[in-house]
Amino acid sequence: MSSPTIPISNPQTLSQPPIATPALRTFLSRLSISIRQGFSQRRPWYELIDRSSMARPDSISEAATRIRKNLSYFKVNYITLLALILAFSLLSHPLSLLVLLSLLASWIFLYLFRPSDQPLAILGRTFSERETLGILVVLTIVVIFLTSVGSLLISALMVGFALVCAHGAFRVPDDLFLDDQEPASAGFLSFLGGGASSAAVAAAPAVVARV
Repeated sequence: MSSPTIPISNPQTLSQPPIATPALRTFLSRLSISIRQGFSQRRPWYELIDRSSMARPDSISEAATRIRKNLSYFKVNYITLLALILAFSLLSHPLSLLVLLSLLASWIFLYLFRPSDQPLAILGRTFSERETLGILVVLTIVVIFLTSVGSLLISALMVGFALVCAHGAFRVPDDLFLDDQEPASAGFLSFLGGGASSAAVAAAPAVVARV
């Protein structure tokens, strides 16, 4: 009596993971490092809310000068405030948050970090890279501009920018001293430049492989 045959799976026939894990890990690692470096430039919050440094500007030009100086000094604090307002708006509208997260997940898993040698197949139909990109672009336009998600994001950002400009106009910057290596004309999002660059470098191989 012969012994039963044990089925052995061929490692070469095993399906590859649906996402390029090393590229995603590199991207998340560099993004995390860049965010930590950005937050290391955050100013103490008590300086932001110091009531003794609040005064109404005498003219529009003075208000603009104050806003420019305060943006350079409190840029990380202001961006944190904008992010909190945006997060609160999305959390108060869970359906919009779910739609936005689904859109982000679609870009990550279906295009940016999907192995280039694995074509996208849905319901038995295989989509090329250009078709996948076109579908995602159209889907993004529909979600942002033709649903309540876009109006919610724009409203939250407008409220955040209004608060930032109001604080910047009334906060007297005379007692603020910029670091020597940080010029007063530095942009509002300048500290994110390095983070965006390093994150883009991490994502570039996955994108270039599809061109």
